[in-house]
Amino acid sequence: MAHHWIHPFLEAIRAERDAADNTIQAYYRDLVDFEEFLTKKNQDFSNATRGDVEEYIVELDTRGMAETTRARHLSSIKQLYRFAFEEDWITDNPAMQIKGPKKKKHLPDTMSEADVNAMLEAATITGRNDFDKLRNTCLMQMLYATGMRVTELVSLPVNAVRGDPEMLLIKGKGGKERLVPLSTPAKLAVAVYLRERDLREEAKRGAESRFLFPSSGKLGHLTRVRFYTLIKEIALKANIDPAKVTPHTLRHAFATHLLANGADLRVIQMLLGHADVATTEIYTHVLDEKLRELVFEHHPLAD
Repeated sequence: MAHHWIHPFLEAIRAERDAADNTIQAYYRDLVDFEEFLTKKNQDFSNATRGDVEEYIVELDTRGMAETTRARHLSSIKQLYRFAFEEDWITDNPAMQIKGPKKKKHLPDTMSEADVNAMLEAATITGRNDFDKLRNTCLMQMLYATGMRVTELVSLPVNAVRGDPEMLLIKGKGGKERLVPLSTPAKLAVAVYLRERDLREEAKRGAESRFLFPSSGKLGHLTRVRFYTLIKEIALKANIDPAKVTPHTLRHAFATHLLANGADLRVIQMLLGHADVATTEIYTHVLDEKLRELVFEHHPLAD
């Protein structure tokens, strides 16, 4: 039975948590890797011991895996064994008492309000033609106004912005929906772009795209990779080091600037689509770090 544990476990995860495909694939890769490790020792999931699990985690370290990656592998294994125990496939959970490597708190990269404004301005002059410039302006304004994830933004249905809405309905990770408000500059950028987008769609032969940012590629909409390169082009126009700017940096800026201007942490959690407020709390540490930098740079006794 042990060799058939993975698929029932993943099916349960998908059903109970409405887990995204990327999450399921990560679990699958982690567990197959552990299973291959056990096979080399002529063992399987059903007879593995705590020592086997610990030995596997040590081996991941020798492979040069980061602490966060090792922690994820262990989490996958612990959840599999918890599931197996609940299903009565085993009577003892070998992974229950094992503690993984402590995750180091990494503060997300963010941007100053001045840099974001420079990026927003640069977007208006970045592009091969006037239509590209309108699209890029719309992308940037929407990203900073809403804090959307890249995939959420590039795959946004055009119907989501029809009728000049005050709020956008976004379908996020695991199919969970949330509402985010649109700022006045974002609404204006959407309206101007949408008018030109509709004219281009009408001039095409065939069915109109259902996406706000259509593309001729197989996905039917602007890809994450293309948007990533766009952000770099816009950063160059704004005289900002492109190595320091990604779409996710703008998402972090959205959250950090809201918090700095007095927004409630729970509200930011809801806008970002975080399942746990603990994830959102990282932005309070970003502000603490910025305040420390400010003191060290400008206080007369800092030296």
